[in-house]
Amino acid sequence: MVRKVLLSVLAVVFVSSLSGCATARKNNELEIQGLRNQVSALESQLAAKDEEINSLRESTMKSSEMPAKVAQKSGEVKRHPNNKQIQTALKNAGYYQGAIDGKMGKGTREAIKAFQKANNLPADGKVGKKTWILLKNYLEEKVK
Repeated sequence: MVRKVLLSVLAVVFVSSLSGCATARKNNELEIQGLRNQVSALESQLAAKDEEINSLRESTMKSSEMPAKVAQKSGEVKRHPNNKQIQTALKNAGYYQGAIDGKMGKGTREAIKAFQKANNLPADGKVGKKTWILLKNYLEEKVK
């Protein structure tokens, strides 16, 4: 009789342990599938970002080539003009009478101040953004 009870207890323990393993296995499989789905989603996002990066590279390559060619042809200056360009524009505008030598001397500074005063800008003798926006219009054209 004790043997039957002992065997029954062992059978119950064995069956319950097997069901626990099956549940754990199912949980592991679900967790693995969830991780695979996350990896797949991340790979898709990565591919989209790679395409975006390549597209941006191509557009910057095209845009960086274009303005350089246009600026060289028209003589237009994108950033800071050099002293010869400033003197040329001032001379064409009728404010500078000296030689276009590329040197920022007293005559050039006085011409800049005169131009600034005539255009209602602060007369500091320096060609900043606002001054150059107005002055660059005279880079290729002379005033009558």
